[in-house]
Amino acid sequence: MKEQLRELLLRAIRTLQNDATLPADLEVPNFVIERTRSREHGDFAANAAMLLAKPARAKPRELAEKLVAALPANTLLGKVEIAGPGFINFFLAPGAYHDEVRRIMADGHAYGRSTSGKGVTAGVEFVSANPTGPLHVGHGRNAVLGDCLARLLDATGWKVKREFYYNDAGVQIHNLAISVQARARGLTPNDAGWPEDGYRGDYIADVANSYLAGDSVEVEGHLVTGAKDADDLEAIRHYAVAYLRREQDLDLKAFGVGFDTYFLESSLYTDGKVEETVRELVAHGHTYEEGGALWLRTTDFGDDKDRVMRKSDGTYTYFVPDVAYHLSKWQRGYVNAVTVLGSDHHGSLARVKAGLQALDTGIPKGWPNYVLYQMVTVMRGGEEVKLSKRAGSYLTLRDLIEEAGRDATRYFLIARKADSQLVFDIDLARSQSNDNPVYYIQYAHARVCRVLEELAERGLPSVDTAAGIDRMTRLDSEHEQILLTELSRYPEVVEAAAGNLEPHLIAQYLRELAGALHSYYHEHKWIVDDAELRNARITLAVATRQVIRNGLDLLGLSAPEKM
Repeated sequence: MKEQLRELLLRAIRTLQNDATLPADLEVPNFVIERTRSREHGDFAANAAMLLAKPARAKPRELAEKLVAALPANTLLGKVEIAGPGFINFFLAPGAYHDEVRRIMADGHAYGRSTSGKGVTAGVEFVSANPTGPLHVGHGRNAVLGDCLARLLDATGWKVKREFYYNDAGVQIHNLAISVQARARGLTPNDAGWPEDGYRGDYIADVANSYLAGDSVEVEGHLVTGAKDADDLEAIRHYAVAYLRREQDLDLKAFGVGFDTYFLESSLYTDGKVEETVRELVAHGHTYEEGGALWLRTTDFGDDKDRVMRKSDGTYTYFVPDVAYHLSKWQRGYVNAVTVLGSDHHGSLARVKAGLQALDTGIPKGWPNYVLYQMVTVMRGGEEVKLSKRAGSYLTLRDLIEEAGRDATRYFLIARKADSQLVFDIDLARSQSNDNPVYYIQYAHARVCRVLEELAERGLPSVDTAAGIDRMTRLDSEHEQILLTELSRYPEVVEAAAGNLEPHLIAQYLRELAGALHSYYHEHKWIVDDAELRNARITLAVATRQVIRNGLDLLGLSAPEKM
């Protein structure tokens, strides 16, 4: 609807340009059309007249009057008013909302989807957990954020690639290997010889036992077999990484998350990409040597101080492979690149972006986009749940899924804005009550399914949605108008959630839409003797069910027909 109104205003502006009220060479400003806070001020308001007043050398209200007069004939608008300093308030005709229901029924699953991404490639990198242990609850929030962002970008016309970046090089992998080796030699975390930085969870014993048994694990089509030799640290490292990658893959599969690409940090070194990136940075004159170290002049690109790239011992600081990795994304055609990270990574973002700009390869300023999220506090019985025996020091994602279920876990982890603190109440997530938002939303979907079953049980004809749409004029109650308005918002919410990288907007919208449907059900009988009214009311409910189903799909949630 907003796009239709925008087109009407643009045509009015062109009319005023043709009659010289507005300059013919005027660059039309990016005016805003937004929903009003109160229905008494119309359905939408536009600020076009106030932005155009200066180039038109006219008073905003007078120009607003001319714009309204120049609006082309249409069936979308019931009336148009001018308010305040020159806002144009649009009151939609009832038929506009009825047409939206017709569109929902015609488009089905495609309703709310768009082509705004124009088929351009968007890469979403998420989870990217070190393969050193089971995924924890924070990884779960990362996983559902990334998965929902990928679904949203796909729904708005982008060609989406989901990517997992494995940090399979560095100190943490060495610590994993020596931990598994210690277990393979019969040590426990309580023994004096246990590595100081070793991992202590029971899963380390599982890896060691599997390695000593000569088990095989398959990762990305490659079979890795335990060498059974407790002294072969390299073989242990190779097996442990493969074993835990497989475990993480199983956790993510249980969570409904998958990837198109698995990128190994180690490949950046074996393929010479890190050295190549450093050579390019030096060649472009953005580096200098001082104190035996190689520095990148990141202050040239907005960082608060220059950063060391290569330390005096010849090793690289951690942001250098990050620059090389993101350069590879650009070279692989990720015009839009989104990375989901914990908020503790905030300090490294400026230097990565500075490194990418210093390469002078045409990467846009501000690329890539980062979505930062806060960690999760899990509560049960009013107390915080922190530990898992299997992991040793944290609650695993698998623990949470087993306790709360996949749908509830996904919804609760996506329901709030990523950069806000999140409290996950297991008791609430498990409850079958209206206080549980995911239950409340899914029950709205199931409620409509039940009404359709009830029609058959009463011997009444199935709902005729075409006839129902034709009789939408019978729907004039406040609850029906609220529901019609809520339905029409869905495409805008999808576009905003994708454009702003804020999937929680879908979760919030679904709760509001479910609330409108439940209120409608309680206030008005749907199965009435009047066939016209019955068809109209149930058609509205069926359209609502479709939008709920579409929204649940964007969050990776099921739409049950029975609860």
